[in-house]
Amino acid sequence: MLNGTNIFLVGMMGAGKSTVGKALAQKLNPSLNYNFLDTDNLIEQAAGKSIPAIFAEDGEEKFRDLEQQVLAEVAAYTRLVVATGGGIVMRSLNWSHLHDGIVVWIDVPVEILYDRLCQSSEPRPLLQTADPLQRLRELDEQRRDLYAQADISIVVSPDETPEQVSDRLLTMIDSRINPDRLKQSI
Repeated sequence: MLNGTNIFLVGMMGAGKSTVGKALAQKLNPSLNYNFLDTDNLIEQAAGKSIPAIFAEDGEEKFRDLEQQVLAEVAAYTRLVVATGGGIVMRSLNWSHLHDGIVVWIDVPVEILYDRLCQSSEPRPLLQTADPLQRLRELDEQRRDLYAQADISIVVSPDETPEQVSDRLLTMIDSRINPDRLKQSI
């Protein structure tokens, strides 16, 4: 079905790209040998420090440079489900790498993102402000049109599990790759 084509997951922080990505890779692995990668983890490995430390010590621009470099390296491989950082869509050069695969936007309403992020112990450098919800809304507004350039968009409801989202996503990917199969089933 995929012929080794990578699947790149984009969306806001807290959208569930890593969790859904792992579930999706597990579903693709038995027959298609897909693996999961998270660009944020790879950036931390390359830098030898956490993302909050990169932001604090080197700044966002250095983080974005590392992010771009990691994406370029990852895009050279095949059979990957890749969770990307929320801001990866902000650089046009990154899109040239993303479009080497299938780009999936995991779209989650800002209020749900905020609830998830408040429950998370993972620090988010871009939300270290007096009003993190307002900052999250601003980031969503800045990035929404860029996320919309994805090949596939999946809107996640509050009660959906990562398993359910990954199942729906598999169906959407299949119908995108094999549109005739969808017509035959109608």
